[in-house]
Amino acid sequence: MGMKVLIAPSGFKESLEPGQAADCIEAGIRRVVPEAEIYKAPLVDGGEGFTRALVRATGGELEPVTVTGPVGEPVAAHYGFLGGPGPKTAVLEMAAAAGLRLVPKDVRDPRLTTTYGVGELIRAALNAGAERILVGCGDSGTSDGGAGMAQALGARFLDSEGEELPVASGGRALSRLAEVDLSGLDRRLREVRIDVACNWHNLLCGENGVARVFGPQKGATSDQVEELAAALENYAAVIERDLGLDVRESPGSGASGGLGAGLVVVGAKLYPRYEIVMEYLEIDGLLERAELVFTAEGGIDFQTPRGKIPAEVARRAKERDIPVIALAGTVGPDAEVNYEAGIDAYASVLKAPTTLEEAVAHAEELLKEGAESSMRMVLVGRDLAPGK
Repeated sequence: MGMKVLIAPSGFKESLEPGQAADCIEAGIRRVVPEAEIYKAPLVDGGEGFTRALVRATGGELEPVTVTGPVGEPVAAHYGFLGGPGPKTAVLEMAAAAGLRLVPKDVRDPRLTTTYGVGELIRAALNAGAERILVGCGDSGTSDGGAGMAQALGARFLDSEGEELPVASGGRALSRLAEVDLSGLDRRLREVRIDVACNWHNLLCGENGVARVFGPQKGATSDQVEELAAALENYAAVIERDLGLDVRESPGSGASGGLGAGLVVVGAKLYPRYEIVMEYLEIDGLLERAELVFTAEGGIDFQTPRGKIPAEVARRAKERDIPVIALAGTVGPDAEVNYEAGIDAYASVLKAPTTLEEAVAHAEELLKEGAESSMRMVLVGRDLAPGK
């Protein structure tokens, strides 16, 4: 019998979905150890693939729908219903309506993009009879604090003259916010439980707020980051004054460009994302069988231990003393902190300097080759182990 390997990767943003990544890693391992006993558990964290993964895991159904995209144009999106017993539960991911991949590279400006389509997804689920709604946060192309989502569900955001801020106008407009009016909010929201899977470490405001941490990744210049940070500070202050909700630095408030805060405004409850995800995508049983774990994500850096999939996989593996290898498209600043998080070794699958476009185009073969190379290193280590 061959080595027992668990493959539990995330997806590679704008490139490979988790299931594709798992297949590539398996192919690379089998080039070296064809008889390996391999278990695959593709994982999602609330971003792209969240809906399909949970629908697939429960035998549910996917529902296509057209909504307003992050730059105001219609986009083909989807939500789903979980299978199995219990309340009629809809599941949706914000990335399907407002993900970064939906924002053309030449117009990326997180001050202007909107989560309005996320609200339309929630409304579609309500129209279809949802009794509970699961919302996945991740891979966003927005930083509007969830204001667009709330507007789609009937919330009104007013300026100092009592005029409503333009619908789906983006986070920059929140600098003019003077009043929040929820009197027109869809009444069905009072009867439906909304649970949100989000990164508990992401905050709306402050030095580690969403504008400063993620704004540059979404196309903002340094001046635009500060403009957006000030607008979100004003947003949080008005919400606290008018609604009595402190979303400024509460856990998860900054998820998906502040969508977490907006979801709290409409009555949702935020959860650390793995409390939701692992309820449906169980890996603990597979870990009991494994002697080596491969995980993967598009990038490994200092942020990985702050709620990213490789760190969560490593944490669970370390409880069982199983070694963990993480493969990544890029290795970023201070990646060595991941050793403390339980990742025993990490490596980039890139072999030479390349453009993002080239890396995306060859992602499958790069990941296969990266897994193959890492597996060969594992075998060398075994040969050198004492007692061999």
